[in-house]
Amino acid sequence: MAVNRVPVLKRCRSLGLDPVYLGIDKKSNRELKRANKKMSEYALQLREKQKAKFIYGVLEKPFHNYYEKADQMPGMTGTNLMILLERRLDNVIFRAGFARTRREARQTVDHKHVLVNGKKVNIPSYLVKAGDVIELTEKAKGSVKYKAVMEVTGGRLVPEWLDVDQDNFKATVKSLPNREAIDVPVDEMLIVELYSK
Repeated sequence: MAVNRVPVLKRCRSLGLDPVYLGIDKKSNRELKRANKKMSEYALQLREKQKAKFIYGVLEKPFHNYYEKADQMPGMTGTNLMILLERRLDNVIFRAGFARTRREARQTVDHKHVLVNGKKVNIPSYLVKAGDVIELTEKAKGSVKYKAVMEVTGGRLVPEWLDVDQDNFKATVKSLPNREAIDVPVDEMLIVELYSK
């Protein structure tokens, strides 16, 4: 499996991204030194795609598959792409506050600590549907680790398309997210332009 070993803050700095979107509170003190170079149109498009891939932790091939799927869905391709990425199980775990960072959310799913509608699911890319109930396993609910995580993430803003019961580590998908509810700083139209070349 491909592993991204680039330090997170360094990658955030190169993409001009705030680490908060990954659930990281640290800030980099260094400034990115670019000699006022004007970025080409292609460079801007590529940067938006890399930003989206980095935020959601998706590699190139699966990301392209999401684009293909979004292109076949009715509506705008860019909006569909963002909604598909937002529906990933690891992202829902992060949004619900069951993990401090997106990487931790992915690991939580990988380690079989998550139930979707009562069944164990260990696929981070699993797409949730409206009405799905996502909760942690009984063993995970009793662990000190997840109680500590909830103390840290308790104040995090939960999107309106999710209904979270923090005491029972349970989240219900009320409806599919719309683009307005997704607070990720990505211009999806540039990604569509890049892929449609």
